[in-house]
Amino acid sequence: MRLSWLPNAITLARMLMAPPLAWLILEGRHGAALLLAAVAGLSDAVDGLLAKRFGWQSRLGGLLDPIADKLMLLGCFIALGIGEELPWWLVALVVARDAVIVGGAFAYHRLVGPLQAAPSGLSKVTTAVQIGLVLLVLVDGLEGTTLPGWLDAGAVLLVAALTTASGLHYVTTWGAKARRAWQREESR
Repeated sequence: MRLSWLPNAITLARMLMAPPLAWLILEGRHGAALLLAAVAGLSDAVDGLLAKRFGWQSRLGGLLDPIADKLMLLGCFIALGIGEELPWWLVALVVARDAVIVGGAFAYHRLVGPLQAAPSGLSKVTTAVQIGLVLLVLVDGLEGTTLPGWLDAGAVLLVAALTTASGLHYVTTWGAKARRAWQREESR
């Protein structure tokens, strides 16, 4: 029996974890939220490992995996913003960056042509630091745990700087690619 559908099923399950994770954060149940976040992180590693190890990669999986990651991360940021555990300006920055990336990808696809996008190194670092901030805030919210305020403040500033830099990097990189494609088209 061929199990090539398994990585996509795991990714879909991770997508379904996003609402309960956000709800747990909103309810102040940080321990349970950390546990669910760990399960989601493990599922992300497992679906990627299975896809690569057995050659079960697919275009659908390539689309679903980053969507699942974004749903989880955006759900956490929005819930932490609503709970006033993260500043709203940071939540807005993270959401705006992702909206610009998705809007830009859609525009590129419609106006230029097929999009073969892969996350940049800066984007991967940004995502890792954003995840780190969410985990830091959740750990700080555990009963009996108090982390130094400078740690939270520093992490917020680092996420803001990386999110801004990554968003600008995507805009300039893909804007330049679009201009080159249009110039090639005009020269024909």
